[in-house]
Amino acid sequence: MTLKIGLAALMLAAAVGSSPAGAANDAVPRDVPPGTKLVVADQNEALQTLMKASGEQDRFVADVTYANFLGGPAILEAFRAGALDLASVGNTPPIQAQAAGEAIPIVAAVTSAVVDYSLAVRPGLTVKTLEDLKGKRISYAEGTGRQPFVLHALKAAGLTRKDVVLVPLRVSDFPDAIRTGQVDVAVLNEPHFSRYLADTEGASALPDSEHDRLARRLSYLYASTKALSEPGKAAAIRDFVTRWITAKRWAAANTDAWVKAYFVDRQRLSAADGRAIAVSEGEPTFPLLSELVPRQQELVDIIHEAGDLPERLDASRQFDLRFDAVIAAATRD
Repeated sequence: MTLKIGLAALMLAAAVGSSPAGAANDAVPRDVPPGTKLVVADQNEALQTLMKASGEQDRFVADVTYANFLGGPAILEAFRAGALDLASVGNTPPIQAQAAGEAIPIVAAVTSAVVDYSLAVRPGLTVKTLEDLKGKRISYAEGTGRQPFVLHALKAAGLTRKDVVLVPLRVSDFPDAIRTGQVDVAVLNEPHFSRYLADTEGASALPDSEHDRLARRLSYLYASTKALSEPGKAAAIRDFVTRWITAKRWAAANTDAWVKAYFVDRQRLSAADGRAIAVSEGEPTFPLLSELVPRQQELVDIIHEAGDLPERLDASRQFDLRFDAVIAAATRD
């Protein structure tokens, strides 16, 4: 696939992944001209709720609006159509974008102490260990963070994809598939996981001790090369990254307010369930992008070894390292 972009975007794409981590903070433009607009992809309305509840939404100079999606593939299609400037995604969509020849660099990341997803088990079945996944039908969605999560789980158990039945589904179909027994195990995120356990008779999940064997949560903000090549929008993205970090910290420090705004008012969970989810996530951390290249390369290699990538990719090309200085400034106490 050939990606057609302008000269400025080509110059930026050549720099992505090669900018030094200590680049000057003004490498990313600062001035946001009046009338600048950003369209940001959201999932489960979590990002827009966070920005509004924290008060950061009202502090943007740019006009920031949101479009809700479910899953990385749909977001990638919107980027291809030129409909998005920025998106909140898991760790796999940037890999799929690179594999498809799309330049959508990562500009920020957040990690926490919890796993990315949870393995829900269909009613009437018990799965006590990762090794018990052998022979099971497992939900699978290429191009989403659920893909390497499953592959990680199989690798930790000493299994391969040949030892299980991977059932390709749209992410939006995962909750119904596990609830109705179309699959034995489904990879669910919050609030879908807690809602499944609360609302489905006989529902269960892989024990927490087994989830502890899996990788910790890693999520990204990534942006279109076209937006990053326009000084005004690049400055607006810089501002968004800074305010996103502030908002994430606000949510961790104001648990009750965040639980009410998102889990109760938006997702219709009980306050107790929402608080349990929020508390379990722990303190967010915002690593420099240059520190994440080896971790992202490991994901690339796992997906490639499973046969889901035609060639081994260079993960360093997925990052705009100019934003390391922005992240360092935003997280400086």
